[in-house]
Amino acid sequence: MNLKKAALGALAIAAVAGFPLASGNPYYIHLVETIMIYAIVLFGLDIVVGYTGQVSLGHAGLFGIGAYTAGVLILKIDAPVYLTLPAAIAVTAVFGAMLALPALRVTGPYLAMVTLAFGTIIQILINEMTFLTEGPMGITLTKPELFGHQLDETEYYWLVMVCLIASLAFVHRLLHSQLGRAFEALRGSPVASDCMGVSVYRYKVYAFVISAALAGLAGSLYAYSEQYISPNTYNFELTVMFLLAIIMGGRKTRTGALLGAAIIVMLPKLLDDLEVFRVGAIVLAFIVAVSVAVAMKRGKMNGQVAAIPVIGTLALAGVSFKLETMTDWRLSIFGLITLFVVYYLQDGIVGFVRQALNLKVRTERDTTGAAAAALTRANSQGEQELLKASGVLMQFGGLKALNNVDLVVQRGSIHGLIGPNGSGKSTMMNVLTGIYQPTAGSVVFAGRAVNGRTSSDIALSGIARTFQNVQLFGEMTALQNVLVGLHHSFKSNLLDVALHLPRYKREDREQRARAHALLDFVGLGDLAGEEARNLPYGKQRLLEIARALALDPQLLLLDEPAAGLTAPDIKELLEIIRKIRDAGVTVILIEHHMDVVMTLCDRVSVLDFGQKIAEGLPAEVRADEKVIEAYLGGQAS
Repeated sequence: MNLKKAALGALAIAAVAGFPLASGNPYYIHLVETIMIYAIVLFGLDIVVGYTGQVSLGHAGLFGIGAYTAGVLILKIDAPVYLTLPAAIAVTAVFGAMLALPALRVTGPYLAMVTLAFGTIIQILINEMTFLTEGPMGITLTKPELFGHQLDETEYYWLVMVCLIASLAFVHRLLHSQLGRAFEALRGSPVASDCMGVSVYRYKVYAFVISAALAGLAGSLYAYSEQYISPNTYNFELTVMFLLAIIMGGRKTRTGALLGAAIIVMLPKLLDDLEVFRVGAIVLAFIVAVSVAVAMKRGKMNGQVAAIPVIGTLALAGVSFKLETMTDWRLSIFGLITLFVVYYLQDGIVGFVRQALNLKVRTERDTTGAAAAALTRANSQGEQELLKASGVLMQFGGLKALNNVDLVVQRGSIHGLIGPNGSGKSTMMNVLTGIYQPTAGSVVFAGRAVNGRTSSDIALSGIARTFQNVQLFGEMTALQNVLVGLHHSFKSNLLDVALHLPRYKREDREQRARAHALLDFVGLGDLAGEEARNLPYGKQRLLEIARALALDPQLLLLDEPAAGLTAPDIKELLEIIRKIRDAGVTVILIEHHMDVVMTLCDRVSVLDFGQKIAEGLPAEVRADEKVIEAYLGGQAS
């Protein structure tokens, strides 16, 4: 498979490299050159939009910063290309950090507005700073020199192609590393990411800075390509086009970025020529019809869903033969095509084709390394008291979700935390893991205060958890979910990842083997390559446990792990929890299945209306009148 991919890649590179020689037309050479430059921007934008799930409307501004960094260096000091390109990358990355540090503290429409304001400000500054940028007059450039030789259009095309291939290799390696999994986890569940030791804010900033650097590289290449730059080029319309390209091509795929770049460059040109538009519409209709036919044959798409793209593309082809001129219709057709793709193909064109043809990335077990132990946590020596919560008060307005609760958990035990719905059990979990900061009281874990620390810091100190409502990274495979939990085990940096240095390759091999071992530990070894959202609910519960164990915790918080499990699965779960305890991991267990609690737990605490009403051995708690009244005999199921 790898040889086949390498051969196809080499063939694609040869075809792109040979295009100028086969074409000989400077116009078409420049057109493909522009597609490659835009693709570099989209590789970076997809990291932010497709992987971390943030909406940036400032990438046209970052693109402009890269262009003007190159332009100003050439204008002022006649800098060579081997200086202007790195400088554009560095300067734009700095501006990206300046934008990201304050902007990424907000989300959703607020982030979009902040980045939009940034892009607008950059355009205004470029226009007003005439002493540096020549203002509205713009800057005129020539093609760069290399080794004393002035590059012509074809030679510069090859330089852009080299930069595209380098960017593609860098982004591909980045997104298939622990850094890429961290970025993707942010989109799947920010709360779970923090509780896996992946700082949401920090990795959002990392993603934005890397994305900005790629925009800077593309901007500097664009300046040389156009040989003239002016403030009006880097406007809001360009930002919208970049976003449309990601959406139309398909997020989370480099193929989608390339296709999206080709669409936003070529589609307006196609709509200028009626004959070319007709041919394009027919080809599109044929591709969609074949994809849909294959999908229906494999049972991946029903007739009603399949009819929409087929009818839409056939209608477009039919309309093209009714038109006599494109002049009055090109903008309307462009808008309708965009609306159709965005509304009906929400995973983009590449996502639609992949779903139709059932194309999936294979997940192979690494068998080259030594077998990895599922759990490495040894029985710790020291104080028997692992966690102590004293007088914990958690108040939301006038509601006291926790009211002066004390909790002591002994090392190496399974401590049950039970109570009726709304009694404060999950709130206590959130306090212990830093999601909530208690209004009053203190929590000490392994001799260190928990209060005031972030969830990611607490997770890395040895507290892992599952959630009452499953918080998996749905678009990631089971194996990738566990690898996010192992993120802390990777010591390799961005350079190691980009160059595939031995340290990264060794770590990746070892941690993949360990992730497979953890999946085997919970009985999900055969489902390593399945997307988490496609797993049955009970299996998702087990996957959460495997992911939490990947943190190598001292304390594991299980929030209703038996929910959704059948009787045989519950029996298997009991064995798994016992094995976890035997490996030296202390467990706090929230559970409504009382037979599970009474069978497993060494000690049980009972909450009711935010207060602890009983604590002791399981048999003592079962016989307590307050517990019988509040829980066992009342609301509990």
